This record gives sequence, C-alpha cells and structure tokens, in this order.
Amino acid sequence: MTDAKPKWNRRKDARPSEIVDAAMALFAENGFANTKLDDVARRAGVAKGTLYRYFDTKEALFRAVVQHLLTNHLEVVEKAGKAFEGSLAEFVPMLLKRAAQSLGDDRLPGLARVMLAEGRAFPDLAAVWHDELAARMLDLIAGMVAKAQDRGEVRPGDPRLYAFSIIGPISVALLYHEAFGSRANAPDLEALASQHAETILRGMAASIPDQKEPTP
Repeated sequence: MTDAKPKWNRRKDARPSEIVDAAMALFAENGFANTKLDDVARRAGVAKGTLYRYFDTKEALFRAVVQHLLTNHLEVVEKAGKAFEGSLAEFVPMLLKRAAQSLGDDRLPGLARVMLAEGRAFPDLAAVWHDELAARMLDLIAGMVAKAQDRGEVRPGDPRLYAFSIIGPISVALLYHEAFGSRANAPDLEALASQHAETILRGMAASIPDQKEPTP
C-alpha cells in the first residue's frame, strides 16, 4: 500500500496553485491558443468544473500564471528597490544580475515567447505582460534614476528613457535566446548584465572621474 493520495483528495487551498503550475507548463509548451482548459484540468488532476471555480476564462488563468511566476522574481526586486538607500551605481548591477538570473528560469522566457507570438491575436496577453511586468519594472527603474538625479549622481535626462536603456540589452538577449536557441552563440546573461551595468553607469554619470595616464 502507499500513503500517496490522489490530487483530488488534497485540501482545497492547494488546488489553485496546482492549476496554475499545470497551466504554466502547458502555455510554455503549446502556446496560448493551443492550450485547452480540459488539458490544464487533466494535468492538474482536477475536474474541469473545479478549474472554472477559480478561473472563469483562459485569459484569467494566463494572468494568474504571470502573476505567480513574477512573484518569485519581480516582487523581490521591487521590495529591494523600495528599501534601497544606496547609490544608483550599487543598485543597477544588483538589478541586472537579478534580471539575468530570473531569465534563467525557462518558464519566464517561455511565457515571453507566448506573448510575442500570440499577443496580436490575443491583445489581453500583451496587456497582462505590460501591466504585470514591463510597466512595473520600468516604473521601478525610472523612480530610482529620478532619485539619483536629485542627488546629483546622474546627468539630466528623461528617467524613463534611462530605464529603457538600462533594461534594454537584457530584454534583447532574451529575444535572441528565444528566436535562435541553440543555433546561435547566445550571450551569457550574467556576463552581459555585469558588462552592461558598468557601461551604462559611466554614460549616465553626472561626472566621470579623470582617467589616469598609463605608466610608461
């Protein structure tokens, strides 16, 4: 005999997370249009009626998937950013390293691929991605840049455009990985994050220390 219990005997408060985990895998594997709620229910080990008790549409389920995944990544960065009292030169490398590590989670690039491939056919997908990830990340970075400008660390300029400049290369690297996969020499994300942090910070700095003359 075994002590293992079928999923449908588990406590009810475990069901939403099981449904979200199943949907996350299926969206990444099959895309949004080709993922059926019947398949999600089957993989989660629940009846379809149970799934509808928590998520009345596939779009609502996709939003829950994005929110669940980002809780483990973006919210950590948001909390760190709000509590951070150091300089932008300290914050940006930390932010980009965290972003590179997050993109190492295959589920996040998989969902990005779904949004890019099917966002035009399903506008709600793009809205979810924008509201839950892109806008929040840009707002966080732009806010940090504005504070750094107030302290005289960063030269004048639109904080939101600076935010795009900071996060842009990591975003492009994600697309590169997803578009070309093993067929291309894709960049190491953490190495890119480290090098770009140094480059962008020098470009944004209100003043750049004089370079020492090389010793003959």
